[in-house]
Formats: sequence, C-alpha cells, structure tokens
Amino acid sequence: MVGKPNVGKSTFFSAATLAHVQIANYPFTTIKPNVGMGYVRTNCVCREFGVKDTPGNSSCVDGIRLIPVELVDCAGLVPGAWQGRGLGNQFLDEIRQADALIHVIDASGSTDSEGRPCDPGTHNPTEDVKFLEHELDMWIVQILKKEWERTVRRVEGTKEDLTAIIEEKLSGLGIRRDHIARAHQKLGLNFEKPSLWADDQLVAFISELKRFAKPMLIAANKIDIPPAEQNLKALAATGYMTIPCCAEAELALRRAAEKNRISYVPGNSNFSIAENAELTADQKNALTRIKDKILMPLGSTGIQEALNFAFFRLLQMITVYPVEDPEKLTDHKGRVLPDAYLVPYGTTAREFAGAIHSDLAEGFLYATEVRSKMRVADDYVLKDGDVITIASAKRHA
Repeated sequence: MVGKPNVGKSTFFSAATLAHVQIANYPFTTIKPNVGMGYVRTNCVCREFGVKDTPGNSSCVDGIRLIPVELVDCAGLVPGAWQGRGLGNQFLDEIRQADALIHVIDASGSTDSEGRPCDPGTHNPTEDVKFLEHELDMWIVQILKKEWERTVRRVEGTKEDLTAIIEEKLSGLGIRRDHIARAHQKLGLNFEKPSLWADDQLVAFISELKRFAKPMLIAANKIDIPPAEQNLKALAATGYMTIPCCAEAELALRRAAEKNRISYVPGNSNFSIAENAELTADQKNALTRIKDKILMPLGSTGIQEALNFAFFRLLQMITVYPVEDPEKLTDHKGRVLPDAYLVPYGTTAREFAGAIHSDLAEGFLYATEVRSKMRVADDYVLKDGDVITIASAKRHA
C-alpha cells in the first residue's frame, strides 16, 4: 500500500489486518513499514460438494473462503522522494518486491501534496496519481541510467541483448523479461540502437514497464467526506481501476466484530448486531451511520474489494484446493478441503505440485481433477476453483 502521508494508509492496513498500528493525522506516522496478513475472499467449494470443511491454511465463514495474503503499509511518499527527500529511499526500497500496488488516495482532497491537512476540496486528488507515477518512474530511470553509456556500447558494439541487460539491472525490482518485452512491443523503441533513445523515450519506456511489473489500483479513501464522490470520475479517468473506500468504517466494523458486538464478514454489504450486545448510544449511532452512508449506497466499505481486485484482477490469481483423497476431499490427516492456494492464472499441475512441495514436482506422475475424476498430465492448466490430487513417486511429510 502506497501513497503520500496522512491519506489513511495505516487505517486501511489496520482495517485489512486488524493489526494495531500507529494512526494519526500528521505526516510520517509510519516510519518503518507495517507488515501483516490480510485476506482475499472467494466462494468456497464446500457448498458445491455438500461437505463441512475443516480449513487449515485459511478460514471458511458461511461458505466464503478467506485466504491470507501479505500486506505492506509503506512510509508516506512526498514529492522528490526519488532524490531522497522525506523517507523516499526507504519507501522505494519497500516496493522492490511488491507484486501489486494499492495507491491509497484522499479522495476528499483534504490533504495537500505534502500530506498536510487542508480544507476538503482544496486539493485535487488526481495530482497525487501523477506525482506517484513520476516518483516511481524517476526512481527506476535513475537505476537504469547508471552506466547507460556502457550499456549502449555493449549492445551496439558487442551485440549483447538489451532485454537481458535491462532484466539484469532491474531484477531486484521484480521486473522480468516478459515485462520488458511487453513494454518494448507497446512503444516500438529500437532495442538494437539504444543510443538513439531520447531522455523522454527512456522515461516513457520505464513508465510502460512499471505498469506491467507493478500493476496498481486506486483506493479512493475518505469517500464519506464531501466532495470525494465528485472526484471519483476524475480519478477513474487516470486509467487505473478506482475503488471508493472508507477505511475508518471498515476498521470500526472489524473491531466491533472482533468483540462479538456484531456479526460481519469482510466485504459484506451489511452486518447484524449481536443479540446480547451492549452498545452505547454513540456506538449505535456510528453503526447506523456506517450502514446508511457507506454500506447501503456503496455496497461495501471498499477495503475487501480493493484487496480482491489486486489479487484476482491485477495479479490474475486463481484459487486451487489440493486434497489427497478425491472421494472424501481430505488430506492425510482427514481434514476436509484443508487448504486453498492462490496461484497465477496459467499454472500447470506440475507447477502447482512444486508450489506445495518440491518433492511432489520432482516425482510427478499425474494429477486428478476431482470434479470430472479425470487424470490429467503435468501440463494441465489449472482453473479457478479446481480441486486437485497429485500422484507422485515422491511423497512429502
């Protein structure tokens, strides 16, 4: 999770993970990054198969499987961070291995470009999108431009592959060859004559590369503060998926659920007050406001929707359930549908076996797709919701 200071990133993080982090309305509250476990939600296959599951690596609530994912709340970013201003270097280091970015923005425009409080509507939140793009672009550009002349000589003199050189230089950022190839194809730059690239072409190339390597969505936070709703269309016009959010409302609901005052599943469009809950007048009014101002008009607080979009749409992950007994849907301990794995779309049966344990992949014989009861080969491409057994010459403990 990225963004400038004081936009509600720590509240978003705390709501998504129920971690107790420092939350305050002044810049740089988050000095060291907060790391925690959030959850994505998907319909569990337990009801389709008519079984009562006993989850191990995840949980199942009323037929909804909640699968843990790692979230990092980075230090706030200010203009000039790529040059080391503020906590810029620390922030940028944190996103090196990020798979996707959730850009938390104060959609109400009540924080200026430095993250200082201002009157709602006096700051244009679309400027925050441009500023973050610029900071990330220039950060990567300066990494690539180190020894750029030597790179040009290697490509044009000794005919080395520019794609391989860029991959080597940017590998620490999680940038892969396919990302480079897609950016190359989009812009059509001459990879055999990089000496012809103008500075603006290099920046344009990095900008495209970043979109593929670090896909991003906008969490338009503070949607309950006018004029946040009016700013949504402009934010969506930036080209990023924009999800209206109210992190404070989600945090209030999850803490109330944690204390058994309400029944609430993250991402639901409603909640119910527990039968024996003792609520103060202020607590009742707060819950009523959340229901009337957030849940009813928006359908959710947006926090769970943002997490789900990041993993299932930006990263194109699917959910797969491994079992050992295809008839009983159990593992070797007798647990029913114990584990749910998130894997990238396109993952094969052998690759999935390796994700469980390297021994399973090395000794892979075949897999069984439980619904059809068909044996499938190692190159079988998994589908979302597949329940799979792996037959291997090697078994893991």
